[in-house]
Amino acid sequence: MPPILEELRARAMALGFEKFGVVPVGSLGRAPFYREWLGHTYHGEMGYLARDPERRLDPGRILPGARSVVCVAKNYFTPSETNEDPRTGRISRYAWGDDYHEVLLRRLEELKGLLESRGARAKICVDTSAVLEKPWAEAAGIGWQGKHTNLLTRDLGSWIFLGEILTDAEISSNPPRARDYCGSCTRCIDICPTRAIVAPYVLDSRRCISYLTIELRGPIPRELRPLMGNLIFGCDLCQDVCPWNKFAKVAPEAAFLPRAGNVTPSLVELLELTPDEFRLRYRGSPILRAKYGGFLRNVCVALGNSGDSSAIPALARALEHPEPLVRGHAAWALGRLGAKSHLEERRAGEADPFVRAEIEEALR
Repeated sequence: MPPILEELRARAMALGFEKFGVVPVGSLGRAPFYREWLGHTYHGEMGYLARDPERRLDPGRILPGARSVVCVAKNYFTPSETNEDPRTGRISRYAWGDDYHEVLLRRLEELKGLLESRGARAKICVDTSAVLEKPWAEAAGIGWQGKHTNLLTRDLGSWIFLGEILTDAEISSNPPRARDYCGSCTRCIDICPTRAIVAPYVLDSRRCISYLTIELRGPIPRELRPLMGNLIFGCDLCQDVCPWNKFAKVAPEAAFLPRAGNVTPSLVELLELTPDEFRLRYRGSPILRAKYGGFLRNVCVALGNSGDSSAIPALARALEHPEPLVRGHAAWALGRLGAKSHLEERRAGEADPFVRAEIEEALR
């Protein structure tokens, strides 16, 4: 099916994808690494990563008869000043605008339609299917996985979203072998405050601030909270210092432009959000993935790290929040800010064991 390759490439470029590649289905050579990574439980509470790992290694388990993986990349870089104000929260750049899943899906549907018009079967994957996206993109010649484990390109850096289409079409392709251009640089490893990059190219998700603020559903480990600064959804630190990101170009996609209040949001204002206000403010945004209680948990930690005594009244009100997850982290934050009188007042009336333990620890 040789003609379809260039037709797909041209359509992908016309749809606004900056990178395109196709790779035949076969062994990625990642199976030993992936199994070892799971064996260390570096996936944390992301149980879906350990569920039937062979399915993630074989696209044919997702689309029976799959022969090719079509890979695309979309730039999402938007420049901004570094947010150094501890009274405001920091949100990962990828979540400043609209949910990238929807943006990519709409375009990938057109590429899928092109394949189906040729009689092929196809399935779209955008971060939600059991596909090892970065290794496939690397195999397709789009870039290489850096020491921070993000996919890197020489002309766009790492500020890219990935998408794939699995198809039973046999698409002739000879993608260039990805070369690792990280060299001896260790800036991403050195900058990580929680030491989540335990070795070059190896991430312990359980220590990663992105995992802690998005994927983790329960309490954030106490020893990691002081290291999180004002990061409330995701973390870009390892990307911010990557030398290859100096080549980043401003994304032309309007959907990825920052929404009002997403770059330097007031932490106190966020802590006062009701569930309805949270859903309305972040409708169509990746931030909803953290869920209401998890997001306010993150805000409490950031306020505890802020050193801002003016946040004490809001945190004291959060001690009455209906969700124990929020109350417990508010107690920790009040302890950090030295507001122990509020904790003493709450101590006797608190019934939840987790929150009580947080209050007792904060009062020590």
